[in-house]
Amino acid sequence: MTIAAGIGYALIALGPSLSLFISVISRKPFLVLTLLSSTLLWLVSLIMLSGFWRAFLPLNSWWPYALLIFTSVLFQEALRILFWKVYKKLEDTLDAFADRVTKPRLYLTDKMQIALAGGLGHGMAHAVFFCVSLLTPAFGPGTFFVDRCSKIPFFLISAIIALAFVTIHTFSMVIAFNGYAEGSKVDQIFVPLVHLVAGMVTLVNFASGGCIIGIPLLYFIAVFTLLHCGKMVWRRLTENRHRPPM
Repeated sequence: MTIAAGIGYALIALGPSLSLFISVISRKPFLVLTLLSSTLLWLVSLIMLSGFWRAFLPLNSWWPYALLIFTSVLFQEALRILFWKVYKKLEDTLDAFADRVTKPRLYLTDKMQIALAGGLGHGMAHAVFFCVSLLTPAFGPGTFFVDRCSKIPFFLISAIIALAFVTIHTFSMVIAFNGYAEGSKVDQIFVPLVHLVAGMVTLVNFASGGCIIGIPLLYFIAVFTLLHCGKMVWRRLTENRHRPPM
């Protein structure tokens, strides 16, 4: 292919994230720091997981991949809880400081934007690790196909799948933070369940022509996550608007 194709693949995977960063995250330095710390955290977790599973290569059947996905999701969801606890301590510190200087505490929208920045960092780490790191050959004169999905270039498949996971991870973090804050068991279960199902859906790609089924299923999960997040955010904002001032 050409340089234009390589840039195009990268923009498919990260273009919406870049737009979200420019329009929302970049306006507040604290959100930028949250994004960077989250990206670093998830990249380190992925590197640790890949280092662990490297000892078991090659994997010659589908079930070791299923076990890999299960353990990876379990590890990352534990990290999500740790990320929340660190954020909560920081939030309490900021609120206490605001009380001392008679400034307003963090608004609900501020908290949601922090969760959004954390989720975007998670999604970008996934895209960089599983897609952008593979795109170097895409800038050359040719392209690459795999036998099990021979109709679509491998780099395009990687970019499309990366975009779906960026969407899932970004808005799952907003759902998770709300679930932890409200003590909502539904949201607390929803996020790891969606993460696990999305990961398992990628196993469909091992079947001949599986990407034709797997990619639409993955985007169904991404849209479902986005709609659930939108519904939750609308409910919280509506409740907050009608709440009498303290």
